[in-house]
Amino acid sequence: MKQRILTAIAAILIFIPLVVIGGMTFNVFVYLLATIALLELIRMRRITVVYVPVTLAVICLWLLLLPSADMLQPFSKADLLMLFTLFLLAYTVMAKNKFTFDDAGFMLLAIIYVGMGFYYLIETRDGTSAGGLANIFYVLVVIWATDTGAYFCGRAFGKQKLWPKISPNKTIEGAVGGIVLAAAVGIIFHIAFPFPYDMITVITVTVLVSIAGQIGDLVESAFKRHYGVKDAGKILPGHGGILDRLDSLLFVLPLLHFIHFFA
Repeated sequence: MKQRILTAIAAILIFIPLVVIGGMTFNVFVYLLATIALLELIRMRRITVVYVPVTLAVICLWLLLLPSADMLQPFSKADLLMLFTLFLLAYTVMAKNKFTFDDAGFMLLAIIYVGMGFYYLIETRDGTSAGGLANIFYVLVVIWATDTGAYFCGRAFGKQKLWPKISPNKTIEGAVGGIVLAAAVGIIFHIAFPFPYDMITVITVTVLVSIAGQIGDLVESAFKRHYGVKDAGKILPGHGGILDRLDSLLFVLPLLHFIHFFA
């Protein structure tokens, strides 16, 4: 527990100032996080023939993270993904089936999952109007409130398992507690830093964010259980890898942009 607390404090002391600074400094940091997260996923899969497809996967990820599609002209990001898909399929032949169709599908989905999640992190901070910083902090505090509420309510009242085959320690009571605390924090945040919506809308969206964050966490747990690993990585002592800490964020940020909550 001591190691987890120290790591969390160190991570916050690095992450929060970079969020506040924003701009190119923050973008470079996000590129680093996204690259590590992608490599964590690929490592979980244990793909054996990795050098060529992984190198191009990282390049594809970086291009996908570009804040403006205009930088890819005359191509679009959809064109980029299609070209990479064709390369991966061709590489299954060149690698004589040591790199399989399943490996290619996994790598493509990993790029989209990680790339778009972190792209929306950049978009939320710098791609919106002056409210970008407040929007980032709204997402962070709601996710943290969800995790905190789920942990303490689960320990105090948890009896019914939420999904024991994927995450045996999570309970329905904990999940509900996370949603309730997230909603309370969302209300307080809206009072302090008002969104251009009424309170009912903010509460509804906050509940959706809390649920999406918990689904993102379960998805990451399902990955690890399927591939037989305890943590996605070891870069954060006591916490695991980047994916272990930011899995909720990768689900929440796309959702908020899909529903156009951030104007």
